[in-house]
Amino acid sequence: MSKETHPITNKMLQSDAFSQWMGIKVLKSEPGYCKLSVKIREEMTNGFGVCHGGVTFSLADSALAFASNSRGSLSLALENNINFTKKVNVGDELTAETEELQNGRTIGVYKVRVSNQNTELIAEFRGTVYRTGKQHELDN
Repeated sequence: MSKETHPITNKMLQSDAFSQWMGIKVLKSEPGYCKLSVKIREEMTNGFGVCHGGVTFSLADSALAFASNSRGSLSLALENNINFTKKVNVGDELTAETEELQNGRTIGVYKVRVSNQNTELIAEFRGTVYRTGKQHELDN
């Protein structure tokens, strides 16, 4: 884990088998912010030989989860949507970076930009989370 990774993000990633299977790397995480990367593998492609849209969505969804939960309150997705702007191929390295648009007591809204290794926009994702009020517990 990077020194720039928030402790809640570390704990979440350790329990997140799907993000681990994807090979997601946390580049930076702090309260309300997260930047992730993943390298696209052959088993992530669809019937057309390009990256399955669900992989791009999942990367953005993980960025949303890590950013929103790093504020300390257990946060769950209420609604997410994505717009794909460019195809993704095997070998591409994707980066997902969050922007916190709303940090309310019960609702959080985030935008996640997904780009490739050439900094070309691949997708734009928007997610709304519900903050349950339950606090994350960290091991001491």
